[in-house]
Amino acid sequence: MNDHVLFLDSPAEEWELASPVGNGFSGAMLFGGVGRECIQLSHESIWSGGKPDTADPSFRDKLERLREVLLTDPAKADDLAGELLSGSFHRIKSNETAGDILIDCGIEEYSDYRRELELFSGISRVTFRAGGRDYCRETFASYPDRVICQRFTGAHSASISYSRHRTTTRDCPVRADFDIGGYGVDSIEISGNILTARAHPASGGKPFTVKLRVETDGELCQSGETLAVRNAGQTDIFIVIGVGSEPEFPTLGYEELRARSVKDFSSLMERAGIGFGEDRLSELSVDKRLERLKNDPDAVDPGLLSLYFDFGRYLLVSSSRPGSLPANLQGVWNTYTEAPWNSDYHTNINLQMNYWHAESANLSECALPLFDFMNRYLLESGRETAQVNYRCRGTVLHHLTDIYGFTAPADGVWGLWPLGGAWLCYTMWEHWLFTRDTDFLRNTAYSYIHDSARFFLDYMFEDREGRLLSGPSTSPENRYFKDGKPVSLCLSPTMDVEIIGGLLGFYIETERLLGLDPGQKREAEDALSKLPPLKIGKHGQLMEWLEDYDEPEPGHRHVSHLFALYPGCAISRETPGLFAAAKRSLERRLANGGGHTGWSCAWLIALFARLGDREGVSAMIRKLFTRSTRENLLDSHPPFQIDGNFGATAAFVEMLMQSHSGRIELLPACPEWLPDGSFYGLRARGGAEVSAKWSGGAVVSCVIKAVRQPLDTLLAVNGRELKVRLAPGESFVFEGSDGR
Repeated sequence: MNDHVLFLDSPAEEWELASPVGNGFSGAMLFGGVGRECIQLSHESIWSGGKPDTADPSFRDKLERLREVLLTDPAKADDLAGELLSGSFHRIKSNETAGDILIDCGIEEYSDYRRELELFSGISRVTFRAGGRDYCRETFASYPDRVICQRFTGAHSASISYSRHRTTTRDCPVRADFDIGGYGVDSIEISGNILTARAHPASGGKPFTVKLRVETDGELCQSGETLAVRNAGQTDIFIVIGVGSEPEFPTLGYEELRARSVKDFSSLMERAGIGFGEDRLSELSVDKRLERLKNDPDAVDPGLLSLYFDFGRYLLVSSSRPGSLPANLQGVWNTYTEAPWNSDYHTNINLQMNYWHAESANLSECALPLFDFMNRYLLESGRETAQVNYRCRGTVLHHLTDIYGFTAPADGVWGLWPLGGAWLCYTMWEHWLFTRDTDFLRNTAYSYIHDSARFFLDYMFEDREGRLLSGPSTSPENRYFKDGKPVSLCLSPTMDVEIIGGLLGFYIETERLLGLDPGQKREAEDALSKLPPLKIGKHGQLMEWLEDYDEPEPGHRHVSHLFALYPGCAISRETPGLFAAAKRSLERRLANGGGHTGWSCAWLIALFARLGDREGVSAMIRKLFTRSTRENLLDSHPPFQIDGNFGATAAFVEMLMQSHSGRIELLPACPEWLPDGSFYGLRARGGAEVSAKWSGGAVVSCVIKAVRQPLDTLLAVNGRELKVRLAPGESFVFEGSDGR
């Protein structure tokens, strides 16, 4: 495989290029500076604002007027919505930085610099030589003990301070595109070897406390608001963060904390991996590997792909653990007080994309924070919005949310899209498909799926043709031309039909399995039969709206109408007409500049994989690496959004193995420049764990294991289909042309 180490040969020049560590609850970005090190701290719950009053009993009446206009004169809908709903599009506040720990070391000249992340252990390390001595700085964020730890070794002196207002310097720069502010530092106190900083968000939100403890074999003293270390050979720093409560340091020492953290982190990371033979470029730093691909259109780098896959899993393990909140737009890392897109939870693809790889890459429990968030923060709030604003039963969520359970429309007319919660239901259903855990389906997933289906059964209306329509809605963030005018609002865009249709379908299956509400099941079956059919347009493309409209941005970053191809599966080779139309839509998007953002590029890799298009997969991987990936492998929207990392990780699995069609298919879309390779520990729907090896583009061996449930599936390998039936814990082995 590879050595699972992501390394760079220089300190970070800006925040987006720093090295991330995290324990699910809190995170740190490490610049790796020599003269001055910066540990930029974040916490999932440091958030401005609160839950606004979004109740609007007149909202449904306004929607009815919009429906009438959309049925008769859609070109007027956006303007009318702006008039009717001017006070109905709310704004939420931002997740915020926890501040910075600044460590001035006084070293100016150095050599042999190396900054690395050990992806399987969760350890960040900076090493260099200065004054004829070797130095090492090691950092990790422990999930078991909720602490961030750093150890300095090598003869050193240092001044350690806390700041929430960082200016740009040569050693510790930061982008100035968004506000970094200096809000809310209430006090900084030092008692013995402990520095305590108390602060609060910019507006509203809970106060928080950052505590830092220093243990050193050198001299330790206080100088104002700074802890000073002198003549030390080893210094350990422990950092804890509490929001709304006082954080406590663990009682264990550095070595014990490190051992517990590594054991925990590696237990998840070691489950799965992909590789493509010997990594011949492993001695090159990641930034140089990326530059090589940019400068040479014929260059390939299989090892970088497997490293990126490991990094995507590393980021999820670091930002989403049982008991924490789910990963947001930046995971659990944020240097701003007013972050890009608030570093919030966007639910018109981004939050969902964060978890596309959780099941297939064998990190199933990392999705539990999302399900907990849906049930604890969104379910009841969405019921209130549905009941008061829509006069509907069930629960609803629009295109974004926050830690206060915001569920109403936000920002503008593009926020009048009530499909966010329905899409999130797919993540729950996928967890069931991969695990076959009936207790999860009954006790965790059922309420949210049931109530989301209930909302649309109440919300949809029947038109003169007998079709059940949804809306007002949008095809997320895209527009169409009507009477020469760009318009956002519409009725039953293709994505609505696909998401609602899929939701009703697996809700019906849920009721078939659990039998909890047979009456609503019958309603869902009737509604499913009345949804508008998907259509093929004048260009041979899958139509994005009910009518075959042209659009002002034919290369738009969202490809929402292809939802049923991926992450859904209603469009497949079993629907050849729609399958070809989806491919045509994708070709038209790319011909007009599509896939130009990181997460969009990742989505396109997965779509091409579902199409079995190896060349398309290859082209989009190159685009991802050369246009949308920063020097430290973080995704660039721009700016940094973590969903691109997560989405591409899932897409890499799709090109090597697919299981959405009732069979496990190996190498469905593996590019030709990856003729040899192997993977282990990937998960398939039905409860299977799969490992395989291939040579010359043909699978030479594979092992399929039934993890916890009986497995009954087909295996598609080297042009053959084999029936696989296994009891829990049993394995099927395929070797060469024979299976046994």
